[in-house]
Amino acid sequence: MTGKLSELKGCNWSDDVGQEAIQNNAAFIWSIAELLRGDFKQSEYGRIVLPFTVLRRLDCILETTKDQVLEAAASLPEGTDDEARFMILTSVANAGGQIYNVSPFTFATLREQDPKHLRKNLVDYLMGFSPNVRDIFIEKFKFTEVLKGLEDAKSLWRVFDSFARADLHPSKVSNLEMGYLFEELIRRFSEISNETAGEHFTPREVVRLIVDLIIANDEVALSGKGIIRRIYDPACGTGGMLSTAEEAMTALNPGLKVDLFGQELNAESFAVCKSDMLVKGHDASRIAFGNTLTEDAHRNETFHYMLSNPPYGVDWKKYADEIKAEADRKGHEGRFGAGLPRISDGQLLFLQHMISKMRDDENGSRIGIVMNGSPLFTGGAGSGESEIRRWMLENDWVEAIVALPTDLFYNTGIQTYVWILDNRKDAARRGKVQLVDASGERFWKAMRPSLGSKRRQIPDEARAEIVRIYHEFLNGKAGYGDVSKIFDTTDFGYREIRVERPLRLRFDITGAKIVEMDDAKGLDKLGDDLPGLKAVLRDSLMGQSFTSRDAFEGAVAALAKAVGVKLSTPVRKALVQHFGERDEEAEICRDAKGQIEPDPELRDFELVPLKEDWKAYFAREVTPFVPDAWVDTSYTDDKDGKVGRVGYEINFNRYFYQYVPPRPLAEIDAELKELEAEIAGLLKEVVA
Repeated sequence: MTGKLSELKGCNWSDDVGQEAIQNNAAFIWSIAELLRGDFKQSEYGRIVLPFTVLRRLDCILETTKDQVLEAAASLPEGTDDEARFMILTSVANAGGQIYNVSPFTFATLREQDPKHLRKNLVDYLMGFSPNVRDIFIEKFKFTEVLKGLEDAKSLWRVFDSFARADLHPSKVSNLEMGYLFEELIRRFSEISNETAGEHFTPREVVRLIVDLIIANDEVALSGKGIIRRIYDPACGTGGMLSTAEEAMTALNPGLKVDLFGQELNAESFAVCKSDMLVKGHDASRIAFGNTLTEDAHRNETFHYMLSNPPYGVDWKKYADEIKAEADRKGHEGRFGAGLPRISDGQLLFLQHMISKMRDDENGSRIGIVMNGSPLFTGGAGSGESEIRRWMLENDWVEAIVALPTDLFYNTGIQTYVWILDNRKDAARRGKVQLVDASGERFWKAMRPSLGSKRRQIPDEARAEIVRIYHEFLNGKAGYGDVSKIFDTTDFGYREIRVERPLRLRFDITGAKIVEMDDAKGLDKLGDDLPGLKAVLRDSLMGQSFTSRDAFEGAVAALAKAVGVKLSTPVRKALVQHFGERDEEAEICRDAKGQIEPDPELRDFELVPLKEDWKAYFAREVTPFVPDAWVDTSYTDDKDGKVGRVGYEINFNRYFYQYVPPRPLAEIDAELKELEAEIAGLLKEVVA
């Protein structure tokens, strides 16, 4: 690594930005939440404080040009259309070209009014905003309902007055610092909320790692003048990933123009994200509300960088019909042509969606997404998950996968993995996948105290090491063999062959078996002939055994004919099912053509590495142990017609597992004796 990128790798490229001011403002706003204690549940604090924080920030932004906006609004000719009105007033407001407010009120003037009319005046103030802001507060934050709740609890004036004293003017709190303030408040409210924090908040160090990884090889692509880069997050939450990516890229190249796009389903998270875009001067219309998987708000758009932390293990049953319809109708021309994962987990749907938005130009696109272990190995050959992995690996898009430490997230302690995808790989990486096991102790430190399920964090120096391992494409070099390995894409593929063994049945004619014929499935078709067949079996075959199915069927058929009982094909099968028992010493059963019949209960599947010939594998791994086994050559892959079905899985444990021998019994025994002595001593002290 050279130049700016080497300086940036894993460094604290945002921690030098007004952290003390951020913490002070967060602490002050957090103290306002204490005013809600007793009247509201802790899980409701965020729904009150976050929109008030946004509202106060917008008030501070618009303060300087307030009089000019009111004058411009009054001078607009009657009948001015909405588009012209928006353009004129946002231009006068000079707040990033996206917001204005034509209400005569400000936080300062609202404080001068009669507190009894505060809710009415605040609603008037809200209605004075431009339509895009009104939508955030009225439809998404449900802020008019919040105000009513505060008024009913007789807390509205105290909360409002506290916020009016918070100085969030851009001259005091930059846009970047404001973004951090939002995230810090969200994090704090997530900790005390009964809601699932991880649904809308990804730990900052995880976001930074993902961002560092997706730009690690792009120093040249991000340098120069007039460069524009489009970044997208299909499950953007409150916008932390988008903001962090922009911050990192502009740190590399201050002249870089970054356009941010996102979509979010949770109304409150969407409102915070869109507010964040507004206060930072971004085009907030590019942050869409709705379900990304069923209502793609950025249809036909492509992006240079995409990153996301989609929901883990969340089922998509509610909108399965729409997704299946798109997959059937559009196939690979749509988003889900590679396959559909099981209904209980939609992570791979998000990843397919992101791949569909890769750019087909010389720069291509890079994707960074964090998921749990399910997308790595869930589903056997031919399943939706396996087919999606096959599609990605055979197209050579998967560049690296990084295993993260457990206990990183606020709502779960499970193992997570960062996937890096690239459709314009460097020459050295083509046909290769790098696996990095960053789950060990060298890559995390314990948190004191823990925050919910988050007990660990990735320190800056560990993040720098992970990024360097990835960037330098280490493969067991310089002491990194235990954490970084390079594989061919085909190393993760296998051919699932179906192994059959012959059906061998023994038939014992016992009294118990004859009695049980009354309840045997299928034999009820004999009707009134059943007692007669039972009698002749008892009189003629009781105690006999047959190791040949043909001999058993022949003997029973002869007896049935002698007493005038007709045995239909279903009844013959029912008799075999009832009396037959598997016996390795019995004769092999054959069909009418003399072909060996397979035993479904002995059927097995072998996973043959794609790089190996299945015949050689079978001769080495199966035949020596079960000489009578054979491969069912009719069990083929639908795509290539070859024997077996192709599957792909990526099992980290297989590649990084290190055997740790158990401690010697003598050592364990000695330790137990020491503990016993210690306990005995403690008990003596208690008695004394």
